[in-house]
Amino acid sequence: MKKWKAFSMLAFSLGLVFLIAGCSGSDESAGGDGDSESSGSDSEDTKTIEFMHLWPEGSSKDHYDIVNEIIADFEEENSGVEVNLEVLSNEQYKDKMQVLSTSGELPDVGMTWPAGYLEPYVEGEMFAPLDDVLDDGLQEEFVAGTTEAYAMNDNTYGLPLELNIATVFYNQSIFDEYGLEEPETYEEFNNIVSTLNENDVAPVALGNKDRWTGSLWYMYLADRIGGAEVLNSAIDRSGSFEDPALIEAAAKSQELAEADTFINGFNGLADQEAKSMFMNNQAAMYLIATWDLPNYTTNEDVPQEFRDSVDFFNFPTVDGEGDKSSFVGGPGVGLFVAEDSEVKDESKEFVQYFTEQWGEKSVTQAGVIPATKVDGEEVDLPDLYVEVLDELNNASNLTLFADVQMSSGVAEEHLDGIQSLFGMEMTPEEFAEMHEEALSAEE
Repeated sequence: MKKWKAFSMLAFSLGLVFLIAGCSGSDESAGGDGDSESSGSDSEDTKTIEFMHLWPEGSSKDHYDIVNEIIADFEEENSGVEVNLEVLSNEQYKDKMQVLSTSGELPDVGMTWPAGYLEPYVEGEMFAPLDDVLDDGLQEEFVAGTTEAYAMNDNTYGLPLELNIATVFYNQSIFDEYGLEEPETYEEFNNIVSTLNENDVAPVALGNKDRWTGSLWYMYLADRIGGAEVLNSAIDRSGSFEDPALIEAAAKSQELAEADTFINGFNGLADQEAKSMFMNNQAAMYLIATWDLPNYTTNEDVPQEFRDSVDFFNFPTVDGEGDKSSFVGGPGVGLFVAEDSEVKDESKEFVQYFTEQWGEKSVTQAGVIPATKVDGEEVDLPDLYVEVLDELNNASNLTLFADVQMSSGVAEEHLDGIQSLFGMEMTPEEFAEMHEEALSAEE
């Protein structure tokens, strides 16, 4: 697999696609929209692109409407080409992809997740490389590092549509009450934690029963201490988890736990429980990805007073090291073109058009953070959205969630190790050794 470059960018094991599958809609059943029996050319004059996606009208109406709008515009601008649409719920989509892959009858265009999900389709030569589409000027429109998540063997096989980065959201009202300001450094962050603890305020909401939540903290510490590539290199075996920077990141993870940075009982709490504590003013900070943005901006079910009080800061530097514009995160679904498509050229034109149109429409109409750059000053959005978009547009790196980079077996060991590490049941050195053994066993 291609070495992760500027994309130190990671997504939860595709089962991620822990987070990724979660962002793509519910499992409700949805029929196709305009199914036809045709594939490829309907006649000498009309070419049909079979497109399959996973945003049903019932559970993902905003997404569904945007897709139909883009398709209508594409057909109007491309006489002689029509798009035949099939819409399935998330789990139905995955199941049908497996069935179609065994029969060699994938749709001309469909949706894929990065990393582990992508791999068998690429190894089976079922997805077409899309580097020619990116080289036509599209690459520059993506946030730095996002397309690397869809790259294997020096080729890119998917165009990402959605993107999430993890930031530290905080309650401005609590900060103001105790005279606190956004930290620039790890030392300043620790001072905030101390001040809050002295005043019997829980500093950080963390639900580490789900484990990937603790992994976010470890990953950011690794990035700040060792740079954007140290963790990726350990995972792809060009480096090691016994790198001093990664051992120090594990040690500082425990340091945070011992300093009562996290809410009481954090290792036994689910993320949803921790989220509730943050949103009920029971904790001052919460490290989570931007899929939570609607809760702090446009969700009318959340009290306006709380929404007005939420802001965010980038993970601070550590001991003077680290780039605050380097993020942990991951893309959601992306578009693929089938290698055996009879309308491959038209399909590539369609995915390029779709990707370009999706960016601004998805932000303004669905509250989605797209993988392409959007000028926050040009769209009518809550200030918090604009600030996040600006950060993304200026991102120097995006490191894909660690468990998404790993095979499912190693990912489970990583996540179990995270919980043991934060629970003081494993030393940093043992944490590193466990990863080395798990990864070596797969070589």
